Amino acid sequence: MPPSKVQEVNAVVLLSGGMDSCVCAAMAIEEHGAEHVALLHAGYGQRTQKRERQAFESIADFYRVQQRLVVQLDHFRTIGGSALTDGSIAVPEHQQISDSSGANEIPVTYVPFRNAHFLSVAVSWAEVIGAHYIYIGAVAEDSSGYPDCRPEYYRVFQELIRVGTRPETHIEIATPVIALKKSEIIRKGIELGAPLHLSWSCYQSEDAPCGVCDSCLLRMRAFAEAGASDPISQRGVAAHS
Repeated sequence: MPPSKVQEVNAVVLLSGGMDSCVCAAMAIEEHGAEHVALLHAGYGQRTQKRERQAFESIADFYRVQQRLVVQLDHFRTIGGSALTDGSIAVPEHQQISDSSGANEIPVTYVPFRNAHFLSVAVSWAEVIGAHYIYIGAVAEDSSGYPDCRPEYYRVFQELIRVGTRPETHIEIATPVIALKKSEIIRKGIELGAPLHLSWSCYQSEDAPCGVCDSCLLRMRAFAEAGASDPISQRGVAAHS
């Protein structure tokens, strides 16, 4: 458990351990310095919870970030309604990935209103430790139609922070990759030396990436379009072929 008061922390970064949040963390660290960044990870009973936690710790170790908070939001598994938290709902495989950012169909991997819970924890922690920024690696263009990855979602939540915190609190939500394509996120990560090899994207496997779920397909396509090699995904395809 982190101390109740942390000095000189400028930014809290929500780090799931995935590709987007890994690059988001790299951008926050470039901006503020690792010594002024705190990393927050939320487990919520998802299928690959242990593996994502491992990715979080590995990325945090890579940057030598000392201030870390891990929370467990088990109510998501109780609520269900998502293929990521409800074992009775299958994770789609081999589905065509759309390029449309305005997709009307919400995928079964959407966890209802999840990011609001993550942000709420981040705001509470940021208010206590005096951080002025909360970074989240939401992506609008390639996020399979998730409603809580839209720019307007974060504009509205920003107003909620203003109204719902102490008058002297000034916390700004930063979504540095929200307008980027997945391939652009890869290029940015490579440019910053982000530890993409430590990140984890698969929705349904913890030993090797399945290579067939939406998240794996998005990752593989992104690396291909960026002209870069992703040995993690390649191992997953080989293991499950």
